[in-house]
Amino acid sequence: MTEPVLHAIQLAIAPVFLLTGIAGLLSVMANRLARVVDRTRFVQQSWPELNEKARVLACTEMTHLTQRRHVASWAINFCTAGALLICLVIVVLFVDELSTANLRWVAGGLFVATMAALIGGLACFLREVSLATQSTDIEAARFEQAIDRS
Repeated sequence: MTEPVLHAIQLAIAPVFLLTGIAGLLSVMANRLARVVDRTRFVQQSWPELNEKARVLACTEMTHLTQRRHVASWAINFCTAGALLICLVIVVLFVDELSTANLRWVAGGLFVATMAALIGGLACFLREVSLATQSTDIEAARFEQAIDRS
């Protein structure tokens, strides 16, 4: 390989590791979103068997699940945008190394945009976890309702 190509590969290694980390985050976030969707379907299917008090709790839970779904979706969107931006950083680094154009400032700007997208994704992820923690109170109340019926 020629010297510029080797140098471009060396420069691209760190962003590639970041891309791997983002892929791991996306996997976790997608699994959380899938659990929210599964729980929403379960609550919807159990609706006919619920009494009035349980339906009130189910409506509250559905509101929380809807909030979680939206926030989880935004987390995935932000992190996916970060992954796409990192891919662009890698492309720009190669083009910069293989051409006479000075594109380092573009790569730097894209990297900063990547960090902003990841910050947004992680902030949304943190909010989704917080909402999930709050919804455990709803589940406890629903369980107590079931015990009262016995």
